[in-house]
Order: sequence, then structure tokens, then C-alpha cells
Amino acid sequence: MTERTGFTSGGAQARLLGILLLAGAGCAEMHPAGADAALLRDGSIAAGDGSANNDPRDGALVDATLPAATADAANGSADASVRDGAIATLPDGALAPRGPQPVLLGTAAAFALLAKSAVSSVPTSAITGDVGVSPAAASYITGFPYTRAGVRWTTPEVTGSIYAADNDAPTPSNMTTAVSNMETAYVDAAGRPTPDFSELGTGAIGGRTLVPGLYKWSSTVSVLADVVLAGGPDDVWIFQIAGGLTVAANTSMTLSGGARAQNVFWQVASPVDFGTSAHGEGTILCAAAITLQAGASVHGRLLAQTAVHVAMSSVTVPTP
Repeated sequence: MTERTGFTSGGAQARLLGILLLAGAGCAEMHPAGADAALLRDGSIAAGDGSANNDPRDGALVDATLPAATADAANGSADASVRDGAIATLPDGALAPRGPQPVLLGTAAAFALLAKSAVSSVPTSAITGDVGVSPAAASYITGFPYTRAGVRWTTPEVTGSIYAADNDAPTPSNMTTAVSNMETAYVDAAGRPTPDFSELGTGAIGGRTLVPGLYKWSSTVSVLADVVLAGGPDDVWIFQIAGGLTVAANTSMTLSGGARAQNVFWQVASPVDFGTSAHGEGTILCAAAITLQAGASVHGRLLAQTAVHVAMSSVTVPTP
């Protein structure tokens, strides 16, 4: 695993932040963001007026609907968006990954839809990846015209296999492991400490460009307008949501700068709902039910500790 480097001492942060803040003041004449600019955790600047939307990995301005950062040079502390205070580099000069370590999914990673109590579909859906339920039996998978094939089931709507607790061995044991891995991943994502962004937008994140990092909310999060996740191919986003997640109809999450869905994780304590023709990116780890309304799609995984419901929807597991 690639080692991530950066300044960690309070004194080093204080000195660097002081320089950055002075430089930011000087840049106010060149950039209209001025005092509204927010220092990001890699030392780049988020412009408060959204005047730029470049790849944040090059240190340029990025869209700036993020809250302004505040720094305390006396003790080297800063708000969560400048926690690292430096751009980490590898020995060859390449930029190191930003954000937290990715959440390990174990055998649950193979599943596009995984639930404990039920999986239902309103035909016709298109699922790329496996579908599974456990400890529920195959009878709790509905809406798919599937055929039993020993240790698994098959259906034209799933490019992959369907597994349930009552398939032939070793499927029951394998499903117990997959569900356990899903639960472990949820606990891991929920327990990550020291968020980079807390209560961003009081839960209303539509219309924003989100840089890599750990985000935390104490209540429901809503996506009422398109959202962009901007970062590099190895950067990581983890969203900790103590309430539910609602994505409005015809709203999309998109990736830019080489960001990959396999590095995006939504940990949600209450139900998740994607409206008609909405689109999401990343793995959704939910302690409740996940629902995709007609025509909705997710490039990622729906891993629910109760049920998953899809309606004429598409879910595609990201390729490594």
C-alpha cells in the first residue's frame, strides 16, 4: 500500500499555514475569491465564489462552494479543510493519494446488490455484478426471472450470479461471510475519526464540487442538484451520514479529474432513496433500506443491512 506523507507536527502546520494565509491575502487582488477562499487539506484553495473548477490536484483553484477555512497560527491548528497543510509527494515526484484510506469490502465487493432480508426489482433492471441475500432465502429475491443452477441462480437481468442462503453448498457459508464483510465495512466507515468536513451545507450538498476527504453529518443529507467529486484516480471520499440520503430526481453525481467510483463510500444510517432517473457514484453502505426509483442508476454497489429495491434501474460494480 502506498505510504502517504505530509507535515503532521503542530509547529510545521502553523508555519506553513501562516505562509499560506499571507499568500492568500496577496492573491486576493488576483482572484475574486479573496477572503472567501478556503484552504483545502492539500494546501490548494477553494474559491468562495466558485470562480474556478480545475483539477484540485495541481494546486489550482477549485469550485468553491466549500466553507471558508479558519486557522490558528499560534497552535498550528486549522479547520478540517486544511488538516494536512501540505501536498504529499512520492519519491518519484508524483502526487500521493489524498483523503482517508479506502474502506475494505472483502467478499462483499463482488456484489452489486447485497441485502440481509430482501432484494426486489421492477423489471426490467440491468445489474452488472452479483446479487445476494442472507440469511434470507432465494424466495425473498423478487422481480427477477431467475433459474436455479446449483450453487447459484441466473437471470437475463443480471450479468453475474444470484446467491441466497438456501443455495447448495458452499454458497450459504460464502453468503454469511459476504454479509459479515459488509457489516464490518459499515462499522469501519462509520468509525473513521477526525472528519475533514463537518455538517457541510447543513446536509444540502447539491451544486457543490467535493474534494477528497472524510465528510460527516449528524442528520440527513440531500442532493437536490448535481454534485461533482473532483480528484485523482487514487483519491478517496468517505461520507458519514447519521441520517438518510436523498438524491432528487434527474440529479447526478459525477466524477472528474480521474476520480474513480471504487474509491467513493457512502455510510448511511437511515434509508437511502434515489429519485427517478437520478445517478450515483460509489459504494453505499446502509444500515437500513436502499431504493432506486424508475430509471435511477448507480455506478457502484448497494449494500444494505435490510433490503434493496430497484425499479427499471441499472447498477454496475466499478472495475478495479
